[in-house]
Amino acid sequence: MSHNDTIVALATPSGSGAIAVIRLSGPEAINIASGVFRSVSGKELSKQRTHTVHLGHIVENEKVVDEALVTIFKNPNSYTGEDVIEVSCHGSVYIQQEIIQLFLRRGCRMANAGEFTLRAFLNGKLDLSQAEAVADLIASDNEASHQVAMQQMRGGFSSEIAKLREELLNFASLIELELDFSEEDVEFADRSQFKELVERIVFVLKRLIDSFAVGNVIKNGIPVAIVGEPNVGKSTLLNALLNEERAIVSDIAGTTRDTIEDEISIGGIGFRFIDTAGIRDTKDVVESIGIKKTFEKIEQAQVVIYLFDSTQYQEQSDKFKVELEKIKNKYPQKPLIILANKVDKIDADQQAKMRAEIPEIQMLSAKTGEGVEDLTKKLLDLINTGALRNNETIVTNSRHYDALLKAFEEIQKVKYGLETGLSGDLLAIDIRQALYHFGEITGQVTNDELLGNIFANFCIGK
Repeated sequence: MSHNDTIVALATPSGSGAIAVIRLSGPEAINIASGVFRSVSGKELSKQRTHTVHLGHIVENEKVVDEALVTIFKNPNSYTGEDVIEVSCHGSVYIQQEIIQLFLRRGCRMANAGEFTLRAFLNGKLDLSQAEAVADLIASDNEASHQVAMQQMRGGFSSEIAKLREELLNFASLIELELDFSEEDVEFADRSQFKELVERIVFVLKRLIDSFAVGNVIKNGIPVAIVGEPNVGKSTLLNALLNEERAIVSDIAGTTRDTIEDEISIGGIGFRFIDTAGIRDTKDVVESIGIKKTFEKIEQAQVVIYLFDSTQYQEQSDKFKVELEKIKNKYPQKPLIILANKVDKIDADQQAKMRAEIPEIQMLSAKTGEGVEDLTKKLLDLINTGALRNNETIVTNSRHYDALLKAFEEIQKVKYGLETGLSGDLLAIDIRQALYHFGEITGQVTNDELLGNIFANFCIGK
C-alpha cells in the first residue's frame, strides 16, 4: 500500500443526517479539492491559509452538486501530518456518494480502515499506543473507558514508557562501550546507579501490569451473571437495573429459556448483566438447553449474583444453602453477591433471621426498587477504581500487556545479572531485549503485519 497518494473517505457515520464530513489527505488534497470548489467570495482554495474555513459550492462541469464548507489543514499542522481537506456537506447519502465519486475521478483513492491514523503514526504525529487509543476513544461507551482512552491518547502511557526506555538506553550504551574496552577492564556504567534504575523499572512495570486487571474490565465491561431458581425474580431484577422492560416477566416458572444480556453504566463503569435461565431439574428439552447455557455464562462472568425468593426461605432454607455452597465450591474465585428478593412481602423478623443465618446477604425488592441502589454500590465496591480516580496510567490493551510482561521478564534477568556480577556482554543481551519490548509498545519497533492488524480494527475515515 502506498502512503504517498491522496486518500478520501467519509469521516462521519454512514447514512442520512443533517451534515456529513468527507476527508481527504495527501500531497494533492488541496489541489484536487480546489478543482471542484467554487468559493462564494471568489477566492482560490489553494491560495488560502491553513486552518481556515470557506463557504462555497462543489461543482462538476458547472453542475452544482452541493453547497458546502471546506476546511484547509496544511502540512505538517494537520491530524495526519499531510495536507488535509474536510468537506462539510449536506447529509444526503446521494450527495455524500456524488462528492466522494467526484474526488475519486480526480485522482483520490478510497482510504483503508484506519489509514488516516496510520499516516499520522508514520508521520510522527502520534506514537503507536496513542494511535491505538484513538480507536478506544471512538469505542468508549462509558465515563471510565473514555477517561482511560483520553489519558492514553494524550500520551500519559507513552511518556512513562519512553522515559524508562531512554534511561535504560543510556545505561545500555555505556555497557556496550565497556565491551569496546574489554581488555582495559574499565566500567563506564555505575553499577549502583544501574541497580537503582532497574529497581525503579521493576516497580513501574509491576504497577502497569497489575493495572491491566482493572483496565480490561473498564474497556470491555464487567460481565455479571444473575442466577437462581425459576421464578425468583431474575428478569424483574434485570429490568429494574436497566430501568426498562428488557426481559419477559411472568408468574410461570421457566419463562426465561435463554440468556438475555444488556449493558449499563454504573459510576462510569460498564456492567454487562446476563439474565440466565432458572436452575432446576427439568425434563423440558428447551429449558434444559437454557440451564446448560446458564452454567456457561457463569463461567464467563466475573461476578455472580445469586437471587432467591425470600418468601420461600422458611420452607426451603436448607435447599437455598445447598445451592449457594454448590456455586461457591464450583466458582471459588468469582465474587458472589447473595440477594434475597421480594422482601416487600416479608416482615422484619424474617429479614433478621435470614441476616443471622447468612451474614453477607443483601435485601432487595426488584419489583419496588428497594435495595437496587445498595446492589449497584456493592458492584462498584468489587472494582478497584482507585487508580482511575487518581488519574494513574491504566493498561487496557492486551498487546501492551503482553509486551510489558515480556519486558518485565527481561528486566528481571538484568536484575539477577547485576546481583550475581554477570559480565557486561551477557547483560547487554537482556537489556537489548527489554528495550525491544518497550519499543513494541510505542512503535519504535514495528512491522507491516503488526500495523495491518492494529489499523484493520479502525473504522474507515479515521
